Amino acid sequence: MTNTSKEEKDGAVTNVPQQKVPSMINLKDKLSTRSVNHKAGLKTRRIITIETPYKGVSEQDYQIEKRRLQVEILRIQQKLIKNGQRLCILFEGRDAAGKGSTIKRFTENIMPAHTRVEALGVPSKKESKYWFRRYEKRLPDSGEIVFFDRSWYSRALIEPTMGYCSQKQYEYFMKKVLHWEHGLIDKGLLLIKFYLSVSPDTQLIRFEDRLNNPLTFWKLSGNDLEARKKWEVFTHYKELMFAHASSEKSPWVVVGSNTKREARLTSMLHVVRLLSGRQFEHLTGEDITATHSIKLAGVKFQGLTLQQLAILKELKEQEK
Repeated sequence: MTNTSKEEKDGAVTNVPQQKVPSMINLKDKLSTRSVNHKAGLKTRRIITIETPYKGVSEQDYQIEKRRLQVEILRIQQKLIKNGQRLCILFEGRDAAGKGSTIKRFTENIMPAHTRVEALGVPSKKESKYWFRRYEKRLPDSGEIVFFDRSWYSRALIEPTMGYCSQKQYEYFMKKVLHWEHGLIDKGLLLIKFYLSVSPDTQLIRFEDRLNNPLTFWKLSGNDLEARKKWEVFTHYKELMFAHASSEKSPWVVVGSNTKREARLTSMLHVVRLLSGRQFEHLTGEDITATHSIKLAGVKFQGLTLQQLAILKELKEQEK
């Protein structure tokens, strides 16, 4: 089951214009789950829907928990660098779902030299034609974490919704994407795919906040408003994406994002539990205040944060 029932319910009771869903593909003949999964070497699809353990979290607890999770993510990054591994975390969702702000909480205290955020604009004609190649160039190098604020899945969601790609391009993408991802994973890429799910009412509130804020009004475009009018069309393509582009090896992780604090912590918690190799109990109330020390070039550095320690350790390794 996917975390879409509330979203669809909300969509039915708000003043979102009802759209006739275009028959872009014939599910029975062209993209049956059975045929796609067989070719990809799969038996079943997999979608992870996370019920947040942070419901109603206070500002104080949010700040403490965010710091605890950021420390764990920094530790994960250190291991990735040491082992030469590559991590790609992508975020999809509707406009104002909180993709960018969630990525910011992931990245604000990790080492920038080994971190990249990709938020690509309108593709050129060549990029639109060679879609996967556009993103292959931007995948992480050894020891790097790359975050995608929207990704290659634009071809599965906003592009067909708005008519920015042809039916042929859409069908090709949907048939090939899991094969492509599985090939990358088999070559060592660590891939995590988040979908942030927002309701129509919450999106409208965030649109209004952006419009009324002199510092964020630029984030709201005419294209955002046009996409909102096609809410049900987008939902149609989202469900097709979940049905045909999720597997045991490359699952979608669905996180409710009507409350940004909860979505940020929930996404970070999932990554920590998946990659840290140890248990992490949420909201234990433990505030991370420990400091660290290290000797570098005959000089002892004391009172360091974990981030400062990680940077100095990297310098020490380079001296060897």
